Amino acid sequence: MTHGNLLGPEPTRLPVDPAVAELEGGADPKGVAAARPASTIAWATLAEGALAAGEPVTAYAYARTGYHRGLDQLRRNGWKGFGPIPWSHGPNRGFLRALAALQRASEAIGETDEVERIRTFLADSDPAAAGELGLS
Repeated sequence: MTHGNLLGPEPTRLPVDPAVAELEGGADPKGVAAARPASTIAWATLAEGALAAGEPVTAYAYARTGYHRGLDQLRRNGWKGFGPIPWSHGPNRGFLRALAALQRASEAIGETDEVERIRTFLADSDPAAAGELGLS
């Protein structure tokens, strides 16, 4: 008889996103998102850019898209709605960055309930992620 991991679910590790290399190579994030709409890193990059430009509503829309695309990917990779999503695994960072951008955009538009939900989700996913992403 096997008992599995008694400490909780195994960490979810997403597969490599080809958009990372494209963005690192200087590709336009809008073009990458259009060509790869499932890419969480493309949507996170767009959201971060919109936040930097002082466009929180646009950032919210981009970040929410990245968040939902990430949830789809997590579920396809065995995530059951809870459990670790480690920052240390590079392919998870697109989702975690989209989540952090969603928190920042939510703060900017006064969506306080959303901010708290995201803060909890990030802490539950990986307690180190918030620090890595510059969140408190």
